[in-house]
Amino acid sequence: MKYLIVTNNPAVAEKNDNMLFVEGSAEETLIKVRDLVHEGYELISHPLAASLRMMFSPFRSVILGKKSTKVDSFSAEIIEDSIIKYKRHMDFRKRDTANAEDYKMIDLILLEAALAEQPVTW
Repeated sequence: MKYLIVTNNPAVAEKNDNMLFVEGSAEETLIKVRDLVHEGYELISHPLAASLRMMFSPFRSVILGKKSTKVDSFSAEIIEDSIIKYKRHMDFRKRDTANAEDYKMIDLILLEAALAEQPVTW
C-alpha cells in the first residue's frame, strides 16, 4: 500500500479502496489522522483546507504515506498545529451543514487532484 486516505466523506469512501472511514466530524477525522501519525504514518496531503471557507466544511480527507517504525516529527508537528488551528476557527463558527453536498464534492475533487499528482510528487 502506497497511501492511506483517512476521511469522513461518504463520496470519497465510495470511490477509494485504500481508505479508513471515520464516522464523525472533520475534527474527529483530524484526531484520527493525528493518532495514525503517532503510530508512524507520514502526512502526504495537508490536513487543513486550502481556504478559510473550506475550513467550515463538515468533511475532511487526508492522505497518509506508508507506515514507518518511528514517528515523523514533521508530520506530527503539522497535524498537532492543524488541530489547534481548526479548533480555534471553529470556536467562532459552526460547521456549514446546509451546503454539505457541495462540500462532499469539493473534498472529493481536491482529493482526486492530489492523487493525480502522486507519480510526480510521492
